[in-house]
Amino acid sequence: MTLHSLGNGYKVLVIGASGTIGQAFCQLLRADPNCAGVRELSRSSSPALDLEAPTSIAEAATALAGEAPYQLILHTAGLLHRDRIAPEKSLAAIEADALQAVFQVNALGPALVLRHFLPLLDKQGAMAMLSAKVGSIGDNRLGGWYAYRASKAALNMLIKTAAIELARSKPRARLLSLHPGTVISPLSQPFRGAAAARPAEQAAAEMLQVIDSLGPEHSGSFHAYDGQLLPW
Repeated sequence: MTLHSLGNGYKVLVIGASGTIGQAFCQLLRADPNCAGVRELSRSSSPALDLEAPTSIAEAATALAGEAPYQLILHTAGLLHRDRIAPEKSLAAIEADALQAVFQVNALGPALVLRHFLPLLDKQGAMAMLSAKVGSIGDNRLGGWYAYRASKAALNMLIKTAAIELARSKPRARLLSLHPGTVISPLSQPFRGAAAARPAEQAAAEMLQVIDSLGPEHSGSFHAYDGQLLPW
């Protein structure tokens, strides 16, 4: 696929590049003849970026400042479950340590990513962060999944608020919140609905098309992979 809204020779930064969707984004973008290069950041990259080590976020941004501006920045990292952390089915399952860990990866770390990496965005560029439809307060019909829902709702507010500030300094840039849908990955595998999951390459291609189709007037909005505007 070829992106047209970022100009010829655009540069990309993918944060969370070692994940399933992050890798799919990198592969697709490197195949785009309009793309001049893709820089990957993750816990295992050099420089490393670890959302649970806040100083690494600032240090990675400082290390990459000489390569800026980037015409496209993608933030693809997130946490739904790992050892001793699982989506809560009831209030009785909420644990402080798990709640704090999920918020660190899904909201607090990304807040620092916005702080340190938005300055590296091209004045006509696009930055997109992966959120989740279950983070929509207006769309919550099933309940449960307290930490994940609340952390993604917090992420959406951070994106919306940062987009307002971004419009003052870079009115032709855009900052977007994207819902990738259910993707075949370690994140979705244990859960009901995983049988309907789509390949990561398909999800990444769909989201790139959405980014390409949205202009600066859509900055601060929340969209699904099919372009549907989602309620906050």
